[in-house]
Amino acid sequence: MNMFPEDFAWGASTAAYQIEGGWDADGKGESIWDAFCHRDDSSVFERHTGDVSCNSYHLWEEDLRCIEELGLTHYRLSLSWSRLLPDGTTGHVNQQGVRYYNQVLDGLLARGVTPMVTLYHFDLPQALQDRGGWQSADTPALFDAYARFCFGAFGDRVRLWITLNEPYVCAKLGHEDGLHAPGVRGAAYRAGHHMLRAHALAWHSYDAGYRRAQGGLVSMAINSDWAEPEDADSAEDAAAAARYLAFSLGWFAWPLFVSGDYPEVMRAAVDARLPRFSGVQPAVLGTADFFALNYYTARKVRSVGVDGGAPSMKKDLGAEGVVDPAWPLCGLPWLAVAPHGLRQLLKYIKATFNHPAVYITENGFAQTGPVLMEDGERAAFYRETVGEVAKAIEEDGVDVRGYFAWSLLDNFEWTDGYGARFGLFHVDFSDDERARTMYRSGREYAAIISKHRSRSRAHRELTSS
Repeated sequence: MNMFPEDFAWGASTAAYQIEGGWDADGKGESIWDAFCHRDDSSVFERHTGDVSCNSYHLWEEDLRCIEELGLTHYRLSLSWSRLLPDGTTGHVNQQGVRYYNQVLDGLLARGVTPMVTLYHFDLPQALQDRGGWQSADTPALFDAYARFCFGAFGDRVRLWITLNEPYVCAKLGHEDGLHAPGVRGAAYRAGHHMLRAHALAWHSYDAGYRRAQGGLVSMAINSDWAEPEDADSAEDAAAAARYLAFSLGWFAWPLFVSGDYPEVMRAAVDARLPRFSGVQPAVLGTADFFALNYYTARKVRSVGVDGGAPSMKKDLGAEGVVDPAWPLCGLPWLAVAPHGLRQLLKYIKATFNHPAVYITENGFAQTGPVLMEDGERAAFYRETVGEVAKAIEEDGVDVRGYFAWSLLDNFEWTDGYGARFGLFHVDFSDDERARTMYRSGREYAAIISKHRSRSRAHRELTSS
């Protein structure tokens, strides 16, 4: 078995809207996903909502039991902006929300589990969406005020912070395609730009006002597929695969880690529709203390041309990603099982972004249809994926600090509702008690963690004797 660093973070991830429920409990404000799911024309599978979901707002102690049963060293959770600040501003603080997160954080630490806290996981307060949301140049400063509130309220117990989760998804699906909340179209580049500005403001606020006392690290969770040319001998497909990575991973990683601006290939393709950072303060470059990566799948990429019609991200990209028929699909039509792609992407990050420390903050395998508690394919997926991470560390020299499975629990999976299950624990959504039962894959992941932690302890004892 491969060796992982002794302090390697073995975790699982969740997000507030996806597990908490209590959508209007105890003074919580409405979020854009509350509003989106309640629309008459909701595009969510079978009109599902996150109104109750796993009911973690009331059953948080059950979540702690699950975390303890898995033997996790780390747990990634997100805070609901609208639960803490119902109108999105610090003018009104919901103390019931503060109490809830204090209970969860204190419960984690009492069990020896390190929290990684995400400030924003898609659930903007609807009150701020009514003021323009991520299209508004005012939202970054409002996010910074929210972040400073959270650093002050919870930072004495949190050492790992994520400002925003998957800004690509929020911008592309929520502000280009209209498929996610808030259902806007044609505004992806502006929304993404303001999210980067919000992140930079929050990072600088932490660096100046909290880092010395709290000693934490701050980053942004960036999602990306691995991309490789469909035809390995085609220069056009190779260039298309490079563009594919630039327009997804590079869109947000390049400003943070490389140049303080967007990739040159994006600038060349998008031209005047891509906002500029010139004159904007504070600087974006250098505002990530580690690389937080969400990885799920890979794509074979080919060059395509799209003529006519209105400008769009699809036309700007000039490339198409397809699934290799040799890669099995799990549950969802977009989710090809490609653990090898994670290793390749980790190598790419090392080479492209100056060898950063990396936390894999999400990675998972879905099942749909009849529930299989003995989910052998997913158990095998975790074994193979962890093996690929080990190779990236040992053979490729990538500085991987942790791995977080998505997800601790079956939950509300955005427009797939409860029709897709990623959990290490099955949740019975027909049961008022939302009973949690570990899948076989959860047992497999727990065994992987236990074996690697035991081996690390034995190695430490041997080398220190």
